[in-house]
Amino acid sequence: MRLNASALSRLPAAVRRPSFNPARLACGIVHLGIGAFHRAHQAVFTEDAIAAEHGDWGIMGASLQRSDVPDLLAQQNGLYTVETLGHQARYRIMGVIRETLFAPRDRQKLTAALSAPSTHAVTLTLSEKGYCLDANGTLDLSHPDIAADLALPHTPCSAIGWLVLALTERRNSGAGPVTILSCDNLGSNGEKLGNAVRAFAERAHPGLNAWITGNTAFPLTLVDCIVPAADASHRARVEHALGMQDLASVQREEFAQWVIEDRFAGPLPAWGKAGAEIVPDIAGYQRLKLHVLNAAHSALAYFGLPRGHQFVREAIADPELQTFLEEMITREIAPALAPLDVTAYWRKVKKRFENPMIDHRLAQIAEDGSLKLPQRLFPLIEANLRTGRAIGRMAEVIRAWLELMAATPSRDPANAWLANWARAGADKAKALDNPALFPDIFRNDARLRAAICK
Repeated sequence: MRLNASALSRLPAAVRRPSFNPARLACGIVHLGIGAFHRAHQAVFTEDAIAAEHGDWGIMGASLQRSDVPDLLAQQNGLYTVETLGHQARYRIMGVIRETLFAPRDRQKLTAALSAPSTHAVTLTLSEKGYCLDANGTLDLSHPDIAADLALPHTPCSAIGWLVLALTERRNSGAGPVTILSCDNLGSNGEKLGNAVRAFAERAHPGLNAWITGNTAFPLTLVDCIVPAADASHRARVEHALGMQDLASVQREEFAQWVIEDRFAGPLPAWGKAGAEIVPDIAGYQRLKLHVLNAAHSALAYFGLPRGHQFVREAIADPELQTFLEEMITREIAPALAPLDVTAYWRKVKKRFENPMIDHRLAQIAEDGSLKLPQRLFPLIEANLRTGRAIGRMAEVIRAWLELMAATPSRDPANAWLANWARAGADKAKALDNPALFPDIFRNDARLRAAICK
């Protein structure tokens, strides 16, 4: 039997069900990027907010690139399982996602949803590359998707193009203001998203930016929850717990954090009553997450994979890697983040990494290093170089990434260049000379170059 609306009544008593009738829940949120992280994180906060304070905050989820997840969820009436892995596994059925779309196929439906007066929030989980930004964090006007959308703004393929089309429709129809929340691990995510939207709008729809300024908010956010990719073991556990099959289930750790800047353009779900932190300034939260947790994840991936480790929990149990991380965080990262309490934060993160029930694959973390490392490590390296502090261990992470890309490349936007570089001998100095991968300081600072190229 497959999980769907008619099967809800047959679930075991230990499996948690929605506290509302999903079929009667109207949509108030559109989400772009309906992948596992959203379903395990923001969707859970939203369903809990509905339980705490009723309202039509159902989610219409859209995928911009692939139809598999929207189609699987549609076959299950939008229902799916969240498996939470702590001291023991817990299972709950989610009912907050009410409709799922594949953007290239369902253009009219998605446009109508984004521009509906009842839609008060648009959320995004796209990964760094989905924002089509250049090395400076601004909209890359030469990006193929952006160039295509500027040529044909009414049939967008990029998230930026979709948002600008939606805002144009909202202005023209009088649909009212909207809050747009980037939920990706991107430094200054809301600010960069807002700037990208305005840069696109300036070229595609002159005059729209005045309306955007008065009717749209792009709050900064921080999201944190370890969500390993679904695998056969996870699917088998879910099927055993439910007594039926769920092909859209997700797994996650117990810990989940959502910090949102208190800057909105209208009503939102009671996320604060569901555990989200609504604060005036998220900078400290964001710096700890990006430069401690995310940086440590990258280091474990680039050092752990060549040592034969498959999962984060294996890599953090490696005494040499654990010592390396402790020294990098204590001697290099903590001084750069002062006065933030890096030590206390790292202590909690390390316990999460050690969770024996979480199979978080290092290969998954290793992907898109050319986009992740500039966010996670480059700002700290530059800050420490300016003040004469140590950078050696962070430099070793950069070197480990280059060596891994030369030996066993993973998915990365720079793969074509890296493949040619590897075939030509994988000279690290030549990689550092590529301005598309590294900023000027990697070419101009002899100490940094020596630390990476040794």
